Formats: sequence, structure tokens, C-alpha cells
Amino acid sequence: MAIVLLVNVIFKKEKARLPLPPGPKGLPIVGNIRDVPKSHEWLAYERWGRVFDSDIIHLNLCGTPVVVVNSTSAAYELFERKSSLYSDRPRMTMLNDLVGCDWHFVFMGYGDRWRERRRIFHQHFHPSAALQHRPKALKGARVLLYRLLETPDDFMTHLRHMAGALIIGVAYGLEVQPKDDPYVATAERALHAMAMAGNAGSFLVDYIPILKYVPTWLPGAGFKRKAMEWRKSTTAMVEVPYKAVKKAISDGIAAPSMILSLLSNIDIEEDENAPRLEKLYSGVAAAAYTGGSDTTVSALGSFFLAMLLYPEAQAKAHEELDRMLGNHRLPDFSDAPSLPYTTAIVQEVLRWRPVTPLAVPHRLTQEDEYEGYRLPAGSIVVGNSWAMLHDEKQFPNPSAFIPERFMTADGELNPTMKDAELPAFGFGRRICPGRNLAYASLWISIASVLAVFTIVKKVNEKGEVIEPRDEYTSGLVTYPLPFDCIFKPRSETAEALIRTALDDVE
Repeated sequence: MAIVLLVNVIFKKEKARLPLPPGPKGLPIVGNIRDVPKSHEWLAYERWGRVFDSDIIHLNLCGTPVVVVNSTSAAYELFERKSSLYSDRPRMTMLNDLVGCDWHFVFMGYGDRWRERRRIFHQHFHPSAALQHRPKALKGARVLLYRLLETPDDFMTHLRHMAGALIIGVAYGLEVQPKDDPYVATAERALHAMAMAGNAGSFLVDYIPILKYVPTWLPGAGFKRKAMEWRKSTTAMVEVPYKAVKKAISDGIAAPSMILSLLSNIDIEEDENAPRLEKLYSGVAAAAYTGGSDTTVSALGSFFLAMLLYPEAQAKAHEELDRMLGNHRLPDFSDAPSLPYTTAIVQEVLRWRPVTPLAVPHRLTQEDEYEGYRLPAGSIVVGNSWAMLHDEKQFPNPSAFIPERFMTADGELNPTMKDAELPAFGFGRRICPGRNLAYASLWISIASVLAVFTIVKKVNEKGEVIEPRDEYTSGLVTYPLPFDCIFKPRSETAEALIRTALDDVE
């Protein structure tokens, strides 16, 4: 026993002498706080990885150690193989305390509260359960086609409506209005707030939590005024649709949904545990919306942009769809095995412009070692999905949109590239639990749009082509900045298919 203790002490002393991962040299006290850009931080982290020739880098943000993981191999080693050490979350003071998102299990610390919520969510969104929601995803894609035909300039609005209708239908059983739906609008405001508040490194209060107590009138306290406004939006997203479902249940008109299923197991009037369960269920349902809708909107926006910038990829997809489907019907989920190039486009969209370039931060619960570097306990560990998905070793010419990278020479999906785009959904035990439904919605939407439209660049009144800008917002979730395009029906038959698309879906 004494020998074991001695070896343990020696091991700990040796580990303590290991160097920290490389990174930019910081200033006294504040460390690297001035080195981290206020937007698009993932690009700086990727650049530092190249400068220091390391797949992990270390930053000191006002005394808080931050480790950025830039490679899939490091991500696997830390987040997968050592998931018990890396599954916790930092407190995220701005998002959880000030903006009030402590109900969201994605941002919760690893423990019983997280497990309870994750288990409830998984019951309704695991792969087999996600199959049951495919009819709603198919209907959403068909509605999207019609709206793109009728009012193509509002394509981003149509994407938000489609994504919102799917998740609101699954989680709450509520129907959304064709235009200016209040539930979609409420959720969009909350999603914006969460994307801004949850972006790693954006707010100093995340590294100096005591700053949350400064008065709102104090110079430099603008973050608190922002948080007060954002909190209104996140609170409304939890409460407004939940109250609508409860009223529908009371009126006897509630449609099947996750909330209806959960509430059917409790007596709201008699069960003394009902208030806690209602708070629990309303939070899980709101988390479902935030996890599904933003992925779909961002990724489809990137898909439209990619088709403008890389028309040769669009032409190849058209050829595949015409060869497999003819021109007499629209694709459905059963067509996926015979449409490998279309699937490769979906994978490349997720790789080319990842929805969350920086994953939600993890927290290291005890000191660890990686490749001869010491990782201090309490470190905030951030997976740089952008760097992983733009790694030239795995993805040659990473800035280009090349679906063929996911295929073999004989035109089939490359099994060695299966799930290569997964860093877009997070890591380890914290990987996005709603990714199956999000992917299904993305696949059927892309296949349907390609079947009937050619997406082309707009031309101004002088006959000059309007080149789209390939620029993105910065935040936890990123979106393409506004650009113009035209959705041109590929034929009269295609237009007829669009106008009758809803006849064969539930």
C-alpha cells in the first residue's frame, strides 16, 4: 500500500512539471483577454494552432485556463475516450445566470439534473423515435418548395418557418401560421439571444463571474443591459408555447406531442410533484426547439449559398436525381440509398460551413495530460469544430465545396468518411441529442429543392450578375449574411410537382 501511495505521489509531481499547451503569450493578470477577437474566434484559434504547430492550444483568460482542441484526433482522445473527465460544463455566467438559460440541459453541468433531462429528451428523439417524425419533416419540405416558388426573395424566412413548424409540432403539437407566426417569432428572438450569450469568449463575465453583480448603469456594464433584454426572450420561449399546450389540453383539442405525452403521466391538480415536473418538461421542450431549428436554418442557408458558388455540384445532383427519380415525382426518405451524391452534398454542407464553429464549452473536472502537456483541473475546454472540419490533412482544399470528398471513385458513399462531419454536432456525451431529426429534415429539404429548382445568381437592372457574399454572423450558431438568389423551376413538370406537392403527404 505504501508503495502504491509513493508511486502516486511521484506521478503527480511529474505531471505537475509538464508544460502547458502552447499559446500566445499573455499580459499579467488579464492573460490573453486582449488576444481573443470579439467575433469569429474559431479562425484565430485555428491560426494559432498552425503557428504553434499543435492540435491543442492554451489561453489564460483572467486566470481561467482555456484549452482549445483543433483536431479530431485530440477531440476523440479527450471528449470520447476520457469522457468522464470532460463531460461537465463551465458555469457560463452570461448565458445561465444573466440570460436565464439554466433550464437548458445542453448548458447544464454534468450530473443528475442533466441526466434526468437528457433521458426525457432521448425518449422522444432517439434514432427510432426520430423515424416517427419523418412525415412532419417531409411535409415541411413540401411546404418549403411551394413558398420558394411563390415568394423566393423571402427564402430565409421560409427556412425559419419550416424549421419552427417541425419542432413546434413535435414538441408541442401546435400548428404555426403561414406567415408571422408568434411562436416562431418568439423562438427566433430567443435563439438570437442564446447564440450571442453562449458564444465562448464573448463576455468577460464568463471568466470573472463576480462582474454579474455590477450595476447596470456603470460604464462597461452594457452586457447586463443586453442580458436583461435577452432574458425576456428566453423566458417567453419556455412559457408561451407551454401555456398554449396546457390550454389545448384543457379544451380537449391538444394534438399528439412530446409535452402531451409527458403531462399525461401526471395529475397537475393533485400531484404535489407537479410544479417541479412542469418546470422540467417545459424546459426540455424549449431545449428541443433550440437544438433543432437553428441547425436546419443555418445549414440550409449555407446550402443555398454553396449552390450559387459551386453550380457544378448542383448540376451533378440534378443528374443523379433525374436518373433515379425521372421527372414525375419528388424524393422521399426511401430514396436516400439511391442518391449518394445528394447525401454527400448534405455532408459537405455540414463540413464546409459548420453550424456551430465552436462547440459549447466543456469543463475538465480533474487534471489531465495530453501528448506531454498538462491540462489543469477546471480548464474550459472548447472543441473548434471549424478547425477540425477544415483540416487539410483530412479534407484537402478545405475552403472549397467538394461533395466528392465523401464518395469513392465508383460513385458510392465512402465508408471511411462515414460521420466525418460529426464534429458539427458536438462531442462525446455532449453530442447533440436531436441530430437525427435535424439531419433528416436537412436531407429531405435539400433533396426536394434540388429535384425541382435550379438556384442561380440574381442579375441587376443593368444585366450584371450580383455576386453573393460568402460571409457569416458570429455567435454560438452562425448564419450566412443576407444574399440574393433566384429559385428557377427546372421545368413546367417541376413547377406542377411543386403545386401538387402536399397532396400526397399527411
